Amino acid sequence: MSRPLVVITDFINPPLTHEDRILGDIADVVALNAYSEDDLVGKIEEADAVMLYHFISITHKTIDRLKKCKLIVRCGVGFDNVDRAAARERGIAVANVPDYGTEEVADSAIAMLLTLMRGVHFMNSRLQDRQGPWIYEQVRPLHRLRGQTIGLIGLGRIGIATAQRAKALGLTVLFYDPYVVDGLDKALGVTRCETLEEMLPRCQAVSVHCPRTAETQHILNAQTIAMLPQGAFLVNTARGGCVDVYAVQAAIESEHLRGAAIDVLEVEPPAENDPLIQAWRTPGTRAHDRIIINPHSAFYSEEGLDDMRIKGSQNCRRVLLGKPPRNVVN
Repeated sequence: MSRPLVVITDFINPPLTHEDRILGDIADVVALNAYSEDDLVGKIEEADAVMLYHFISITHKTIDRLKKCKLIVRCGVGFDNVDRAAARERGIAVANVPDYGTEEVADSAIAMLLTLMRGVHFMNSRLQDRQGPWIYEQVRPLHRLRGQTIGLIGLGRIGIATAQRAKALGLTVLFYDPYVVDGLDKALGVTRCETLEEMLPRCQAVSVHCPRTAETQHILNAQTIAMLPQGAFLVNTARGGCVDVYAVQAAIESEHLRGAAIDVLEVEPPAENDPLIQAWRTPGTRAHDRIIINPHSAFYSEEGLDDMRIKGSQNCRRVLLGKPPRNVVN
């Protein structure tokens, strides 16, 4: 009888140190290093469990070909790149790893926020491109962080961690999350807003920490960004689809937003002719001076990367040994 097969679709390359240590006594583990769903054809069909990262999506096309799969683990927090409904129809559980990068993403969001609100990126960019003088006045006016207000869209694990860090800096924290139970705001010392319309006009900065769903797709768009006061800052370390980056670019160019930090895009990596990327790479433009773009890296630390691999592998092991999976999202 052949041993069970666990397939890692993308992102992780050999040596499979953690995966072989956790699964090697009961299963064969293969990493495909795929960059598109088509790369999986003929290589994934016999998998008993699948570990998926964020370079590719798995749709019903792939799920319908799986012959004996019991579990698809999205080794990360977001799970919008797997067709959960199609998997459920086939009796395949989909799980995520919701607790691997909480500290890292919260730290990154705050780091980006500080870089924007203290003018660090702007002044570095202007000096590097010789667009500005050697004096602080080029970034005026900046204001003391303490007492300013940040609005969080989403108050899950990462949102809470971000709120705690923001409070330590003296920021007033508002949040919008219709799925958070009453009383959490009291425990954390933050203020709930019932709608974005209530929250955004009060914020000098907004940071996104919600999953990408049909409800949150472009939750920050031209209309909602316009609700922010002029001169506000925007940070997205959640999912690319939660923010319309072209609306952000327009708001930067019109001087409605003073700065934005984007860790995630809807299409990754972006096309070379993407208008946001072109403007961001052109010295002297407002996008270049006032927008920070990172390559979906807010989650990363060596410890966090280990966590996502280890916890994903452990969930596969549970299922292969006949135990129920953890953190099922479908």
